Amino acid sequence: MRLTTFFLAALACLVFVSGAYASGLKADSKQPIDITADSLEVLQEQQVAIFTGNVLAVQGKMRLSADTMKVHYKNGGESKSGEQGISKIEVIGKVYLSTPDESARGAKGNYDVDKERLTLTENVVLTRGENIVKGAALEYDLASGRSRIIGGGVTAEPTEAGKGGRVKGRFVPESK
Repeated sequence: MRLTTFFLAALACLVFVSGAYASGLKADSKQPIDITADSLEVLQEQQVAIFTGNVLAVQGKMRLSADTMKVHYKNGGESKSGEQGISKIEVIGKVYLSTPDESARGAKGNYDVDKERLTLTENVVLTRGENIVKGAALEYDLASGRSRIIGGGVTAEPTEAGKGGRVKGRFVPESK
């Protein structure tokens, strides 16, 4: 399975807001990806592999954990490179992506490979060092590099009108 693109996309979302995030991290996509879970079910006709229970995917220093990970394969099976094509990856329940310097968490995540879009939803928290951003959802377009944090979640601050919430961020200047 080729999950490298998902890991790179998820890490890219962490470099979204300020100069404090400008350095980013470079992943070695040639490193193996180790996935452990309590069970794996493959639904061949639906072209879906479902990892459930304490799912942990590790590539180098990147770690992705969730309750469930669904990997949707593309119709037509093999890609031109000879590898199984993936159309979408869903992670559900206690989603947590981390590197030694950055982390992202939420309740659900979705990476649409063809559209090159990553979403993380439900009480999203992004951190890098002392910098933190909270919101209801994260949308990240890998093709354009555009990202958006959306308010409205439980962790966001309520508006004066009492509707939804707001994005909340704290950015700490680097010490010299």
